[in-house]
Formats: sequence, structure tokens, C-alpha cells
Amino acid sequence: METESEPYVQLTTLRQLHQVMADMNTARSLADTLQTVADGVVNGLGYELACVNLVRPDGDLVVAAVSGSSAAEALINGRVGSRAAWERRLNMGEAWGDLRFIPHTEGWVLDDDDVPQWFTDGPAPRFEDEWHPADRLFAPMYGSGAQGASSGELLGVISVDRPRNGRLPGAWGREALQMYAFQAAIAISNARLRANMQRALVRLEREQQALRASEESFRQAFEYAPSGMAIAELGGDQHGRILRTNDALCRLLGRPSSAMRRYSFADLVHPEDIGTLLRTSPEGGRAELRLGRRDGSHVWVSLRNSVVADAADGPRFLLTHVEDIEERKRRELQLAHRASHDSLTGLPNSAELRSRLSARLCERPQSVAHGPVDTRDAAFEHYEQFDRFEQFGEQHTPAEQQSAYDMNGHGHAFAFGTGTGAYEAFDHHVHAVAPEGERDDGTKGLAVLFCDLDGFKSINDRFGHNAGDAVLVEVARRLSRGVREGDTVARLGGDEFVVLADGLGRADAEDLAVRLRNEIIQPIRVDGRAMRVGASFGIGWASCGMTADEVLKSADERMYVEKRSRPKQHRRAG
Repeated sequence: METESEPYVQLTTLRQLHQVMADMNTARSLADTLQTVADGVVNGLGYELACVNLVRPDGDLVVAAVSGSSAAEALINGRVGSRAAWERRLNMGEAWGDLRFIPHTEGWVLDDDDVPQWFTDGPAPRFEDEWHPADRLFAPMYGSGAQGASSGELLGVISVDRPRNGRLPGAWGREALQMYAFQAAIAISNARLRANMQRALVRLEREQQALRASEESFRQAFEYAPSGMAIAELGGDQHGRILRTNDALCRLLGRPSSAMRRYSFADLVHPEDIGTLLRTSPEGGRAELRLGRRDGSHVWVSLRNSVVADAADGPRFLLTHVEDIEERKRRELQLAHRASHDSLTGLPNSAELRSRLSARLCERPQSVAHGPVDTRDAAFEHYEQFDRFEQFGEQHTPAEQQSAYDMNGHGHAFAFGTGTGAYEAFDHHVHAVAPEGERDDGTKGLAVLFCDLDGFKSINDRFGHNAGDAVLVEVARRLSRGVREGDTVARLGGDEFVVLADGLGRADAEDLAVRLRNEIIQPIRVDGRAMRVGASFGIGWASCGMTADEVLKSADERMYVEKRSRPKQHRRAG
């Protein structure tokens, strides 16, 4: 009977195996585990040399640990053998369960392959079961779930050399090495798992640190931004509700951050700008509008939106950048005012007057637009026209309907509706009409009063242009004071002024001209002197079908008729 089969020898070997397996599973790193596996073969299984060849990601095997000989370790540790060479070794020789034994009689064919190996010296075998120096024994290690060499993923191969007793391992020794390789594979898998978990934990910690750093950077950038910043809810019932604001926005609106959380931007925007806000895209949208301050005033701001996510697949929020553009808007309004108003009197200038007048006029033929309009007749014509369009729509395609509508001109009749098949009135323009004849027939129209000052040139000649400018400013003030809110007083240039007054009859316009003339002829004090000018008024009427220039020319001609109708000595007040 072999010595290793004796019970006390087997018990000692089991104790040694138990210890080395415990050491394998308590190693702190993959490198320590691999070295412990190699050491266990030498210390627990009684071999003089052991080598752990580990499968790399590319499939080749690298010598990862050597035990039993420092010379062998220096020679082969870290060297790589190809997967093909290893497959050839594992497929030849004798199969001892999962083990592979290649006797010296066959191993010579492997001397020139690229698998790192060592050679031990020793005498030739003297009996049948003695170990030969050129014998090779391999213990493959397979991944968990493997049930033998034919299944499972190859993790590596344990190479052993020269048992201490000098004999080929018997049944007990083979079983012990095979069991050891199985446990070594588990230990290596666990070590890799721990290493992967440690790397994942390190990576997670780094990501969390980066996230915390990013959040802190965002917080500081948000809180200390020189312009206003706000975070609001995106979507849902609370869409637009402000969640967070920075100090700059609170200072801009004069509201504490706690109060800001009760509002949405729709609550703060100026009523005239609510449409602009609603048309602003949440993603990358821009808008210029007015926001309400706590004191009731409003400030012009530029809003710029962007959408941010709180976390991966987390809720999305609206990040709004609020920039104070009050000063820029003030300058723009000033420039626009200068372009449309007289620099001396502050009244609308000639271009603005023509713009306002043109906005009230359309190109509807005078024969249709002029004269008093009976609202009952207009209503009858309205519904009669609707009936004709309705019948037309039943007999023609949508394209033909649109063509007919376009030919109707200016959309004065109807625009075909969408969605319901109904028609909607398109023209909401109130046509300007003029009283006919010299008598007041009750028609109300848009009166155009053309005013030319009498005696103004003599003031310029006698007292200088500064005095003349002062007179023009005072005349402008008196004209503005003498008209209704909503009427327009404009300066055409020089000493010519125009008044637009809507909703007047002929007698109303004449009364207004008299009242304004009486205001103008009152003495005007300039540098301690009392100066007086007169005024001639011509009354024209604006009606659709006329241009602004035609209306002004008509009023101008009437003014000259009125001026020439009075004696020269009565054309000025004094």
C-alpha cells in the first residue's frame, strides 16, 4: 500500500489543504490570491514547484505566480504562452479526471512551443511509478458551474513538478490536486469579483465626488451669479412654479426668496407681456418682457430658458436666466421716441403723424367707404354675403374657396374657418367716413385740423430763434391741453401743427378749432416779454380710400382758404 494512502497521511494532507484553502479565500487582492494558490500546492500538496498560469482577456495565459524555486520564478514569472499551445497540451496526454498528465515519453514534442516552462535535474526513474524530470502535470481551473474539463470557462492552469516523495501521484493525490484546482478557481473568481467591486466602489466614489463638486460649482454659480437665476417646475400641474431663486433676482424684483416660491413667472409678468411669455419655448427659449417688482413697478428683463435634469432619468426642471435690460430698453425707447417725435416740442413728428393716420385708413374704395352707414343695412349685407359664401363653400373645393376669398380683396368679407367648417368674420376694421356737405348731418368721423401760426415769422425776426422756439413749445403745450385724451397733436415742422380727433361731427370739429385758436392767441411770456401769435385752422376729414398725404393736403388747402378769407390785420392776435 502507498504511503500517501495511509489514514494518518491523508488526515495530515486534509488539514494542510484546509489551511491553504482558508488562506486562498482570505487573500486581500487577486495577486495575493494567485500567490497563495501557488504556495498552497507546495505547502499543502507536497510538490516542489508550482506555477499558476492565468488566462488574460485576450485568451493567452500569463505566468501570474510561481512557488518553490526563486530561480524558476525569475525565469518564467510574467511570461506569456499562447492559447493554442496550451490547448494542445490540455488535449494530449493522459486524462486523470480533470487533470492532464504528459509523460516524458511524449513531452519532448512540447519542448519548442511558446509555453513558459522550467526543467529540473534528477536521475532517471529506477522503478515504474517514479517521477521523471521531464514529466508534466497540469490542473485546469474552470469557472463556477463547471462540471469537468469539457464545460465551464477556463480561468487558468496550475502546473506542478516533482512531488517530494518522488512518485507519481496516486488516486488520493490526484483527487486532492483536482479538488484543490476547483477551490482555487472559486478563490480566483471571488478575488476578481472583489477586485471588480472595489474598482466599482472607487469609481462610484469618484463619480459621487465629481457630482458633489459639480453640484457645489452649480450652487455657487447659481447663488453668486451677477444676474438673476431661477429654477422652476417643468410640466405637470405646477408647471412654471418657482422653486428656487438667487440673490440677484430677489434684489432685482425686491422680493425675498421665500415669497418668490409662491409665484410662477406668469404671476409676475406684466399683463401686456403674458402672450410673449406663453410663446417662449421652455427649451432654449428667449423673451424680452416686464416683470413686476414688489413696489408695483415693472422692470424690463431678458429671459433665457434651458431644461436640466436632476439626475439620470430623474425629474426635469426649467433653469431661467433673468438679465436686467431696463437701461437698454430705456435707451431703445428714447431712440424710438426721438425718431418719431419732434425734438423741440416733444410732439409726434411728421413721420409718426402719417403712420398713425395711415393705420386708420384702408384702400377700400371711397364710394363704399364714404358717407353715413346704416348699421342695419350693413348687418343685412353682412349676413347676405355670409349666405353667398356658405353656398359657394358647399359647391367648391377648399382651394377654390380660398381663391375666391383672396379675390374678394382685403378680407373685408369673410375668411373660411378651420376645423368646424364654420366661417368667421375676418375684417374687424372700423372704416373711417367723412361728413358730407357743409351742414352737420350727424356723421362722426376722423377730423384733421391743420394749424398754421400767424405772425410767427416776425417774432423770429425781432427777438431771435430762441424766443421763437419758446413760443412753439408753449403753443404745443396749449394744443395738447386743449384736446381729449387719445387725440393726436403733431408738429409737421416750422410753425405748422396738426390735430387728429376721432369721433367728431362737423360742428364738433369747428368748435374744437375755435377753442384751440382762443388758447393760442393768449399772450405768451418769453424772457419777460409778452408775445402773441394767431392761428389759422383748416379742417379736413380722413376717410378710407384716401392716403395720409391726401388727407393732410386737403386740410392744408382748407387752412389756406380760411387764412385768406380773413383780413390781414385780423390774422394775428397782436
